[in-house]
Amino acid sequence: MAQIGNDIALARSFLEKGQLVGIPTETVYGLAGNALNAESVALIFETKNRPSFDPLILHTSSLERVGEFVSDFPEKLKQLAEKFWPGPLTLLLPRKPIVPDLVTSGLDRVAVRVPNHPLTRTLLEQLDFPLAAPSANPFGYISPTQAQHVEAQLGEKIPYILDGGPCAVGLESTIVGMEGEEIVIYRLGGLEIAEIEDVVGPVKVKDHSSSNPSAPGQLDSHYAPRKPFMLGDLKTLIAEKQAEGFDFAVLSFSDAFEQIPQEKQIALSPSHDLHEAAQNLFAAMRKLDETPVAVILAELMPETGLGRAINDRLRRAAVKG
Repeated sequence: MAQIGNDIALARSFLEKGQLVGIPTETVYGLAGNALNAESVALIFETKNRPSFDPLILHTSSLERVGEFVSDFPEKLKQLAEKFWPGPLTLLLPRKPIVPDLVTSGLDRVAVRVPNHPLTRTLLEQLDFPLAAPSANPFGYISPTQAQHVEAQLGEKIPYILDGGPCAVGLESTIVGMEGEEIVIYRLGGLEIAEIEDVVGPVKVKDHSSSNPSAPGQLDSHYAPRKPFMLGDLKTLIAEKQAEGFDFAVLSFSDAFEQIPQEKQIALSPSHDLHEAAQNLFAAMRKLDETPVAVILAELMPETGLGRAINDRLRRAAVKG
C-alpha cells in the first residue's frame, strides 16, 4: 500500500527516479510523473488504464517556467494566465519538441497549468521538470478529492501520496485554448465562464468529444461511479424506483427526502451554494457508490456559474456505452 504523508523531499525522490506519486491540487488529486520522461508518462497511462489518445496536463510552478516547454504564448491566453494562475485554469499552448508525443497524444499543443496548492507548488519549485498529472483514479471513475481516495484505488500501484487535505475546488480545471483569434473552452471546470469573459471577452464553449479528444478530459463517459447512475427529476425517479422495488441512493443539489434513509442520500449544498456543491460532488458520488444499493439517482444543478461544469460531470457519469 502507498505511504501517505506530507514529506515533499520523499515525493521528490520518487519522481526523480521515474516513479509516480499522488499529489494534491485545489481541483482534484493528481497521479504525477516526470512529464519529460516518456517512460514515466507511459507508466501513468498503464497505472490508470487510460487510453493513450487522451492527452495529459503538465503542471509547473510558475508562469515564467512555461517557456521551457511551449514555443508560443498568445497574448490573450497570457492575460488569462496572469489573472488566474495559480488556479483551476489549464491552457492549450504550442509545444516544444522536449515534450514527449505521449503527453499530447501526438497533438501539436500541450495542456499546461500552475496549480494552487502550497505543498504541490513547493514540490514543483524543487523539480527540474514539470509533472504530468491526470486525476489519480482508474480511468473513467470518479476523481479523487482526498488522499484516502487515491490510496483506496491506486495504493497498490504507487509508493507515495502527498496528503494536502480535501481539495478546495473539487472540480477539474477549466481548459482554454485558441482557434484562430477565437478563445475556446474545451472543458468546463473550476473557473467560471463569466470570469474568463471578464478578461478576454466572449468565448466559445466546445462540446466534449467521444474519441480523439483535442484536449484532456473530453471523453463522453467519464467521472462515473461503478453503479448505474440515473439523471432526471428526483421526485419522479424516486417514485418510479420505489414502485419497481429497487434499492437506491439519492444525490441532490439541496433537498432532503424524508422517506429515504439518511445514509442513502446526500445533498451537495443545503444552502444552494454551487461552489460548495462542486467541492462536495466527487466525494459524495464516491460515498454513494460504496452504499449497498442497486442504482444512484441524481439531478442536474442550476445551469449557471459552476453549475454548468457540475452538470457536465453529472451527464458524463450517467452516459452508458
